[in-house]
Amino acid sequence: MTAQTDTQGSVTTVYKVSGMSCGHCEGAVSGEISEIPGVDSVKAVATTGEVTVVSAAPLEEEAVRAAVDEAGFELVGPA
Repeated sequence: MTAQTDTQGSVTTVYKVSGMSCGHCEGAVSGEISEIPGVDSVKAVATTGEVTVVSAAPLEEEAVRAAVDEAGFELVGPA
């Protein structure tokens, strides 16, 4: 995972997720990750398999992995 802190204190992290193939997939992954406390925004892109998460602080990778698993996909690792 690549994490970057911006000037307002938010952390942007890009994850690689396998198995997404459409907008429904993007919505499922985004919805589950959005439930993690501290997440401000999520953008999933099926064509690249990348999920960009903006959060108040760095997230525990296990929490992200559990959310992606719940959506029916696999967290591969850093993008």
